[in-house]
Amino acid sequence: MPDAVVIGAGPNGLVAANLLADAGWAVEVLEAQDEPGGGVRSDRAVHPDFVHDLFSSFYPLAAASPVIRRLELEREGLRWCHAPAVVAHPLLDGRCAVLHRNPGDTAALLDQDAPGDGEAWLRLCALWDRVGDDIVEALFTPFPPVRAGLRLAARLRAAGGLRLARTLVLPVRRLGEEEFRGALGPLLLAGNALHADLAPEAAGSGGFGWLMAMLGQAYGFPVPVGGAQSLVTALVDRLRRNGGTVRCGARATSVVVRSGRAVGVRLADGEVVPAGRAVLADVSAPALYTRLLDPADLPERVLEDLRRFQWDFATFKVDWALDGPVPWSADAARRAGTVHLAEGVDGLTRFAAQIAMGEVPERPFLLFGQMTTADGTRSPSGTESAWAYTHLPHQIRGDAGEGGITGAWHTGDRERMADRVEEQVERYAPGFRALIRARRALAPPDIEAADANLHDGAINGGTAALHQQLVFRPVPGTGRPETPVAGLFLASAAAHPGGGVHGAPGANAAHAALRSRSPSRLLSGAQRALTRRNRFGERT
Repeated sequence: MPDAVVIGAGPNGLVAANLLADAGWAVEVLEAQDEPGGGVRSDRAVHPDFVHDLFSSFYPLAAASPVIRRLELEREGLRWCHAPAVVAHPLLDGRCAVLHRNPGDTAALLDQDAPGDGEAWLRLCALWDRVGDDIVEALFTPFPPVRAGLRLAARLRAAGGLRLARTLVLPVRRLGEEEFRGALGPLLLAGNALHADLAPEAAGSGGFGWLMAMLGQAYGFPVPVGGAQSLVTALVDRLRRNGGTVRCGARATSVVVRSGRAVGVRLADGEVVPAGRAVLADVSAPALYTRLLDPADLPERVLEDLRRFQWDFATFKVDWALDGPVPWSADAARRAGTVHLAEGVDGLTRFAAQIAMGEVPERPFLLFGQMTTADGTRSPSGTESAWAYTHLPHQIRGDAGEGGITGAWHTGDRERMADRVEEQVERYAPGFRALIRARRALAPPDIEAADANLHDGAINGGTAALHQQLVFRPVPGTGRPETPVAGLFLASAAAHPGGGVHGAPGANAAHAALRSRSPSRLLSGAQRALTRRNRFGERT
């Protein structure tokens, strides 16, 4: 039997499987979809000449992650590339905030908008220089990050102690007001904060926006050459080279528990795949605790906490095959891989407030990707493979705009929402719609159908708000991959440190499994009985 069974071939599941295989374990990965990747996949379904990433596209967290770096995926053929600029945030008056890899270039642009803002930006960069490495190490290690945490605490004290801690927990609106005089500096922070479900007035959104901006400046927002699938291909090839297997079209329906220990996984066709040492679940927390496990195998407290679990925002995405580059009114936006579209911090606040009230935003905040600008292999020369996504409430109670979008997501809803997204782009890039050769609209149910972990398109595995982070993730008192069932580990973005393609939840789960008891002790009488049954027809 396999030593470990991993449910889900998303990036976290594949990272976990690779680390276990490196340790000499026999590993089998079970994936419900017909191809591996989870939220990291590409296709040519919009137009045969254009490569589009279905979900995630830019990978600053992968570039920063020591977990990904240690796998040395470049040996499997993975290559990264960058757009000339990292992030742009244009305004309707023609001004444009731009994040460059060179802090001095970013600061010079901010200083043109408001004298003194360049120096303010460099102060934020100096803070990153003092504590950034320790933050990255603490972020990507199991909670609590003892060694990295102690070093980080010492550096924080040296860098200002409680005053610095206050800065990092500020709402991003307030952080922008305290640090900058003009509009562009706050935009760089606030737009990056909205990569998660953190409103400009949310506690901690300032620290998150600063973190994402500094990661972009330090590592860029790189993309895999040829499409996001290249990252998954490298992970799968590495795993197979080390003896692991990936089986697609194998949907798990339950974790088999005997005497309080996970001993296998049952599939939709009734087959039971036994696990000699551990089961690792790269699935959402609600899926693991309310669908894959029998309630009788869990403490009532966990089930009660799961009823309070909060998802991050739902998502709507549009992909385009464009006949030419996007005609941004602000020329600086043409060189950025990622473009944020909202009219200032007030526009971001209005957007987040309408979602909080259950309304489809009238003018949605867009994250817009210019993929050919970042990677010339994505489409023919002179064209652009582009996408945009925006967020929505999970339960839609009304439409703040005039389209009457109901959230039923029939064809009419889907097309009206895609039109609204295009209208927002057109405001900042007149003539954009005339370039569209083909488009694809993915409503929340479409995204979930393609990856069940992305509930209504929730891309973070649960809210990034403070009340569901650290020891509160995914429920209070956890913060680690261990579960109440022995031998079962949560390996998805639902676990600390959360969403993003960085592999840390998978790595943490793999290390926890490796630290668990020896296989001779794990092979209980119930497991041996399960193995005997498998020999008589279920699975050898």
